[in-house]
Amino acid sequence: MIEIRAVTKSYDGRPALDDLTLSVAAGEALAVLGASGSGKSTLLNLVAGLDRPTGGTVTVAGTRVDDLSETALARYRRARVGMVFQFFNLLDDLTVLDNVLLPAQLSRTPRRAARDRAEELLGKLGVLRHARAFPGRLSGGERQRVAVARALMNRPPLLLADEPTGALDTASAADVRDLLAELNAEGQTMLLVTHDTALAAACATRTIELADGRVTRMVTR
Repeated sequence: MIEIRAVTKSYDGRPALDDLTLSVAAGEALAVLGASGSGKSTLLNLVAGLDRPTGGTVTVAGTRVDDLSETALARYRRARVGMVFQFFNLLDDLTVLDNVLLPAQLSRTPRRAARDRAEELLGKLGVLRHARAFPGRLSGGERQRVAVARALMNRPPLLLADEPTGALDTASAADVRDLLAELNAEGQTMLLVTHDTALAAACATRTIELADGRVTRMVTR
């Protein structure tokens, strides 16, 4: 699913990633651990097409992401990638249902089919009863479930998660860990960037640790 070959990314001459080579198979859940500044977020941004490498190649599902135009990158993110963020990134002036529908609207999915898909996801994730509520009325764990539903709306082959439990209390974090583990058990490929070792232990089929832009440790479960 993901092939990263000899990737370097430098900022002001300093490498955030240093000649990194890494692959993630379809159906795998890879957790990336490391201290702040280790290169975790840079790696996620390169896979998402939000940044470009200084050198090397990034290929996702057969597409050379580093070689795409800005327009093609937008299409790539709509079709191939779902993203979950630490602070949810939901739109507070839209209902839960309308937040989840956004990716389908951008990809011009017919309204009825999109609504059916959104309600299916919200039901599966246990938040359908909040469909007409606004995000601010939900708990952190519920908002993260809505964010996951939005990320899965267009059935992306790859789910990217950036500290998905970082803003949650202990109980909500445990719920989200269980949810992500369940999604991977159903075949969803995931790349998780996290400081949460419990998340890595619960969800990941493989864990790597980064330091100074290089892999320093790898554990396969």
